[in-house]
Amino acid sequence: MTTASTKAQDPRALDLLTGGAFSAPTSGERAARVRAWLAAQPTVEQVQEVFKELSTRDKGAARALRERLDEVRRAKGQDALAADWAARGQELLDLQRLNIADALAWQRDAAKAGAPLSREPLLSLKAKLAERVGAIEDLNHRLQVQREAAALLGQRIDVLSTKPWSDAQLAWEPLHGDVHAWIEQADALVADSNWASLDMKFPPMLEASRAHLGLVWEAFDAALGQARAAAADATVPLPPVPVWAAELRASRSSAQVESSAKPSKPQVDPQVRAKAVQTVGDALAKLDAELTLGHGKASTEAAAALRAGLKEHGRLIGDKLDSLAQASLAAADELGAWQRWRADQLRLDLVKKAEALFEATPPNEAGEPQPAKPRVGGRKMQEALRSLRELWKQTDLGGVPNHGLWRRFDEACNEAHKVVEAWLERIRAEAAQTKAQRLALIDEIKAWTVEVQKRQIPHDWKAFSRALHQFGDRWRDAGHLGEKAFAELQPLWRAAIDLAAGPLHEAQAQSLAQRHALIEEAVKLGAMPVLRIDAIKALQQQWQTLAQGVPMERKHEQKLWDAFRKPIDDAFNRKTEEREKAAASLSVRDQAVISAAKALDAANASGDAQKIRAAMAELEHALWAQEQGPAAAQALPANKAASALPLAESASAVAASDSPTAEAPTDALQVAAPVETAADSTLSAEPAEQAVAAAPPPPPPPVVKRVIAVRGDDRPGMKKSEPMPSGRHARPGERRDGPRPGAPRGADDRSGPRRDDRGPRSDGPSRTAPDRRDSERPAYPDRGPRLGDAAFRAQREAMEQADIALRKLAARAHGEALTGLIGAWEKRSAEALPSQQELGRAVSGGLRTAWVQAVGAEAKSDLQGMREALIRLEMAAELATPADGLDERRAYQLKLLTRRNDPPPAQTWGQDAAKVFANGFDAALVRRLQAALKVLLRG
Repeated sequence: MTTASTKAQDPRALDLLTGGAFSAPTSGERAARVRAWLAAQPTVEQVQEVFKELSTRDKGAARALRERLDEVRRAKGQDALAADWAARGQELLDLQRLNIADALAWQRDAAKAGAPLSREPLLSLKAKLAERVGAIEDLNHRLQVQREAAALLGQRIDVLSTKPWSDAQLAWEPLHGDVHAWIEQADALVADSNWASLDMKFPPMLEASRAHLGLVWEAFDAALGQARAAAADATVPLPPVPVWAAELRASRSSAQVESSAKPSKPQVDPQVRAKAVQTVGDALAKLDAELTLGHGKASTEAAAALRAGLKEHGRLIGDKLDSLAQASLAAADELGAWQRWRADQLRLDLVKKAEALFEATPPNEAGEPQPAKPRVGGRKMQEALRSLRELWKQTDLGGVPNHGLWRRFDEACNEAHKVVEAWLERIRAEAAQTKAQRLALIDEIKAWTVEVQKRQIPHDWKAFSRALHQFGDRWRDAGHLGEKAFAELQPLWRAAIDLAAGPLHEAQAQSLAQRHALIEEAVKLGAMPVLRIDAIKALQQQWQTLAQGVPMERKHEQKLWDAFRKPIDDAFNRKTEEREKAAASLSVRDQAVISAAKALDAANASGDAQKIRAAMAELEHALWAQEQGPAAAQALPANKAASALPLAESASAVAASDSPTAEAPTDALQVAAPVETAADSTLSAEPAEQAVAAAPPPPPPPVVKRVIAVRGDDRPGMKKSEPMPSGRHARPGERRDGPRPGAPRGADDRSGPRRDDRGPRSDGPSRTAPDRRDSERPAYPDRGPRLGDAAFRAQREAMEQADIALRKLAARAHGEALTGLIGAWEKRSAEALPSQQELGRAVSGGLRTAWVQAVGAEAKSDLQGMREALIRLEMAAELATPADGLDERRAYQLKLLTRRNDPPPAQTWGQDAAKVFANGFDAALVRRLQAALKVLLRG
């Protein structure tokens, strides 16, 4: 051994031992030679020496050696486990009283521990234990059969006691043999080696059956012997069996004595015999019906009832009925045996279902078995176990129990119940935590109540209610509790929350009383003939104050608000109805305005500017006539011819303006806002006709002119009495409040002091507007009753549509005029130049003449002057110059700084346009020119 160890420590010796594993050039060859050497089954010590030396050089080649060593270690562990579990198994086999559960547990525990049950000696021990368990179960089954056989023998003896004693004499010999055979089989069961391994409840069952059968047989044998003796000797007492005693008594009596005491044939009352036949027949019919349906439990009960009937009335029925009853009883016994087999099948199904509650898991990498995993959770597992156990109970009711299947079923259920116990433990912990949380919440709300009561400041009831709602939400979200625990905590919570909400409930009660008072006051205000708007507003403000101060339940608060609002709404509805009636009574006066508005709508649809302006004048005249009162409105058709001249003049004045923003001729006919009075609604038609005849034509109202503050031009060389022009050429720092070029007239007018016009300045005259006293202002005329709603809306919509139509027509005419102007420049045709009316009021007659001369003359080629003129046009129109002309515009702006006294481009844009028209047509500059003239022609 020392020599081998010394050689093993030498690498060359190890190389020779392993067939060149150390001297191989590559790792793959070393691994191959190691595997070839291991195939020769070397000793464990040699493998350890080679692994110790080779693992430091090549771990990949030493892997096979490590695996072999691991296998050896596992084998040693398996051998130790096998020896241990073999000793335990042998101990079980040596026991005189073997518990089946211990044998099954040995196999299960050995498999869990990883013992090699598929190898000897555990394989033979497992087979021996299984054989002995099978023998014990077979002995258990034989004992059950013996019990049933004893019960059947007892039934046969009971039935013979209802027959004549001669039939019992004939059946005595085979019955005696069956009884002795049963006793021998019972003794064989007791003498079996596995008798001590039976369950403790089974041996007393067999002994009870033996004692019962022995007593029944001894009584039957003694009664039959006494019957024989009584038949041979009349002095012997009759047997204790009633049927046999009656038969013997009848045979002893002589024919004369029997005929005088009791007739021989009608020994039994026919009614009693019929009743007995009916009773046994009913029991037989019931048993046959249950047998037909296959009901095991019901058939057993019916068979017991039939046996009781035969025992009581067997001597009173005929042989035919008795044979039918015996056949049915035999069929019932057969069905009971089948029911037991079927019950075992059902039990096996239940066992499989119980075992299927866990899912088997494959062993790990080391081959060790893993614990099974439950397929369902705690609650579902509990319900499944409950249902399986109930089904097992129902199965046991129909037959003899099977203890082997019961043990398997009980073990599976107990294993599954561990999951239920873990789940119940978790539920109990969660319930305890939830209960503690709810109790802490109750204590918190009590402390909050005490803290709130200590405060001496008025409550913010909304925050108070919000806090209570938050407590309620936390109580609802605190988690699930059982019914019993919740019933204990709910009164405590109710008492705490009611105590906390007491101040809020008192405030709500006070607020409710105040709101009912406001509702009563609202009813009184709504019932008044004249509405007091100020009182209603004050009442609503009080209601809002109460509603914002003390919150209530949404539904209750909405009902109170509806009750408060209803009388006020009804009052306003009555006022609206009265106003509508008044408006309907004024429809005759408004007819003229409505007719004029319809005529203006028709003119708007025609698209003719002259017709639209004439219709607008007609509508203005109708409005003026309405303002003068009902008499002028009625006299409007009569005075229509007289007013034709001023209307024509107004229409011509409006036609002279082509601006899209020109307003209606309100300077000639001033329209003021009508004022309605309640007394005007009572005018009748007859006073209106008298007013038409008596009243002279009303004079036109005076024109009210606005006073506009004008700022003087204080620049050097300018007149201070004239307004200062505004534009890009104003000095730096000066205001530019003047109208923009191209903007509508009066768009930038300010009728009042500006922000910087609060007082006189030292560098110029005062710019404040002159102070006009109220006495100097002209008095407005009485404008008469207000227009009805329909008439007012009709004239307003018609005027708006007319203004839109005129704007569209003016924009269209403006575009056509601009297109014609560009076309005339391109063609160099003065005749194609649009007329002055087409060009608009921004172009005067002299300016158009200059354009005509520029277009009609021969084209020049002053490109620089043309571009400067175009830049001035863009400056006048306040338009941006394109990117390619920005440098030219900046250079020209610098040039303008040296010409301070030159007029600005806004004043000379017409001459600049003439300079452009004087040059030849340039397509590259047309877009810029068109954009500038589009703005300037609207000025």
